[in-house]
Amino acid sequence: MYSIRMAVAKNLSCLLVLFGFLSLTGAVSAALPDLIEQVKPSIVVVGTYAKTRSPAFVMRGTGFVVGDGTLVATNAHVVPEVLDSASGEALVIQVLSSRAGPQQRVVKTVANDKSHDLALLRIGGAPLPALVLQTGGPVREGESAAFTGFPIGNVLGLSPVTHRAIISSITPIALPSATANQLNEKVIKRLKSGTFEIYQLDGTAYPGNSGGPLFETERGEVIGIINMVFVKGTKESTLTQPSGISFAVPVLYLQELLKSLH
Repeated sequence: MYSIRMAVAKNLSCLLVLFGFLSLTGAVSAALPDLIEQVKPSIVVVGTYAKTRSPAFVMRGTGFVVGDGTLVATNAHVVPEVLDSASGEALVIQVLSSRAGPQQRVVKTVANDKSHDLALLRIGGAPLPALVLQTGGPVREGESAAFTGFPIGNVLGLSPVTHRAIISSITPIALPSATANQLNEKVIKRLKSGTFEIYQLDGTAYPGNSGGPLFETERGEVIGIINMVFVKGTKESTLTQPSGISFAVPVLYLQELLKSLH
């Protein structure tokens, strides 16, 4: 009788543990839709606009609102080096989640870090909802994350798309400087120090995702910026076919860029 009671108690304990695990898994899974709803109002399309051009708007990448709501973070390569001022071309963002419908706003570049392929744009008009940048402990391999952006936006349409991923590796990289005249004290210091670490992801991102936020799936805090051109091109330069591997620049470098404005 004692052994029967022990067996029943043991089975009951196992069931309780299993129920608790399933409940926790369900809670984590159910949180992602809420995080997506929280993140989407801060995601914008970055592109150029010229009234006399067809199409008038040309998408260049994804951006997301940071700071006091008047700044957009993106990749430096998303921002054109030169605008065709003769045709009235302007750097703009499109805000798709506005209650009043899609909005287009003119922006200007206020900070640029080409050594980490990051840029900050200043928004005209009222502030937008900003994402929170993670300031806690280090990101670890195996952590769950997600990223939202506009993959192949010119083809698939400008609807925010979210992909899940894990941090599959934290790996070193050195982005080459495009030309000698872009070398400055900061770039030279980085070149002397060698490389910096980036996040390798098991989720598939596409060129339109460039500049979008990589966020952790507990609170939705940004831990990185998706990079699908400079980083991916450097890491996969020996591949003849693109892989499903994606990369992100750690948010630390974006935080440093924000500090440079003060």
